[in-house]
Amino acid sequence: MFEIDYELGTPSKVAVNIFDEVRKGENKGIGSAVFDIGELLGARGNTKARKLKKGGTLFATVRKSQGSGMLRLQVKGTKLKNVEGMFSKSDPFFELSRKVDAAGSLTWDNVYRSKDIHNNLNPEWETAIISLSTLCGGNLDLPILLSVFDHESSGKHKPMGQLETSVNGLKQAAETRNSLQLQRKGKDVGAITVVKAEVSGAEDVTSRMATVTLSSAPTVGPAPSAPFTPMGQANFVDYVSGGCEINVVVAIDFTGSNGDPRKPGTLHYLHPDGRKNDYEKAISAIVGILSKYDSDQKFPVVGFGAKYGGVVRHCFQCGPHEESHGVAGVLDAYKQVFKSGLVMSGPTVFTEVIETAAARAMSSQSEAQRKGQQSYTVLLILTDGAVSDVQATAHSLNQVSHAPLSVVIVGLGDADFSSMQFLDDSSKPGKRDIAQFVQFNRHASNSVALTSETLHEIPEQLTGYFSSNGISPLPPIQRNDDEIMIEPEEDEIDLSLDITDEEIVVTGGGDGFVDGFASTQ
Repeated sequence: MFEIDYELGTPSKVAVNIFDEVRKGENKGIGSAVFDIGELLGARGNTKARKLKKGGTLFATVRKSQGSGMLRLQVKGTKLKNVEGMFSKSDPFFELSRKVDAAGSLTWDNVYRSKDIHNNLNPEWETAIISLSTLCGGNLDLPILLSVFDHESSGKHKPMGQLETSVNGLKQAAETRNSLQLQRKGKDVGAITVVKAEVSGAEDVTSRMATVTLSSAPTVGPAPSAPFTPMGQANFVDYVSGGCEINVVVAIDFTGSNGDPRKPGTLHYLHPDGRKNDYEKAISAIVGILSKYDSDQKFPVVGFGAKYGGVVRHCFQCGPHEESHGVAGVLDAYKQVFKSGLVMSGPTVFTEVIETAAARAMSSQSEAQRKGQQSYTVLLILTDGAVSDVQATAHSLNQVSHAPLSVVIVGLGDADFSSMQFLDDSSKPGKRDIAQFVQFNRHASNSVALTSETLHEIPEQLTGYFSSNGISPLPPIQRNDDEIMIEPEEDEIDLSLDITDEEIVVTGGGDGFVDGFASTQ
């Protein structure tokens, strides 16, 4: 288990390399895989699986880190039963595991392992410092399994006994000096004495959990290991873990101020060598992030500011289909517009696409609620100039602020966008702030900076909509291993590791994980 800081809009990928540790010589690679944290969050059950080239399958699950503080723990064993044989003594070490609901069933998840103590049946292990969020999710009464093993160089460690307790149980044992009995196959096999169990910096989540009302919806399989988060404490991760879909509507500016798309240097110029213009870069980076939270990968693409049949249209379909599939489909729909006989015109009007997206967002959430699900929509507006009527646009944003909708406006080109900042700050008292404006040129060479700046308000806006409407996150989705689609193997990740008794250090490799402007999947 690892703790990772994640922010929507900032790509975060984890390279996992598995090695056979060789004590004398170079460690042997067993397999590797890369997991995108956003894709894990967006996957049903927050779990993905990937085949390894050399055989086997690697599963990765992400869940919300809960609780805070640290546990300083020191334990010692007394009269442990020897499992080594007649002529030598065991080399005991202990592990701590927490009970989790993984892949649809309750299981013990190892979170800490001590060093082994050689040839000693009365070991006193070093003090361990363990994060409470990792050990028990901040719930000091959550079941913890303490297991003792005899260390074997082959890796086939022999069980010496185990006991079930909790952080509070460890604290009480330290205060009373009462030993905890180890058992193996129903028989006593020694005792564990808790020398020290000190908790620091922990928030009190036990009383808060007692106020939670669990969902009455029917469940399949074991209950979750912890109650789902009540609305007042919920965040973005809680909603997406419960299956909330994030739908994306893309609106593209085809006004005449963009310039003749047939001429190099204009904003809509389609490079014959495949290089992306700024519109394509923004679509690739931003929709590439948000698409991870939409299971069907279907995105409406609309245009505004062009004439068809002599009439200016402020909201028209791009491409042959009502919805485009994936980022590649959105880019294709954008390119198809230039073959449709449009005449680029003006003025720059957002109100119609805002109202259309709001209606679609309301409809999607209503349909999701009928199915016991949740839905939220992000409207991405790409434009080369300031909106023609700022006050009308601000009024439109306030009118639809009750909808499950966020509006992200990206300004492309060198126009004066100073008036657009007004839209970012135009929410009235009592109305949700649903708009965010970002100027593309400030981040034109860095896709991560663009998506981070563009999307960082979305989690708070999403949570604000649901909480203001009294809608709690749904319980986390649980999936069995056989329900998870196993993705094919990919190229091995070339990492060089230096493994010592104290730490594992990456000494080389692992470059090139993030390339948002180039993404077309």
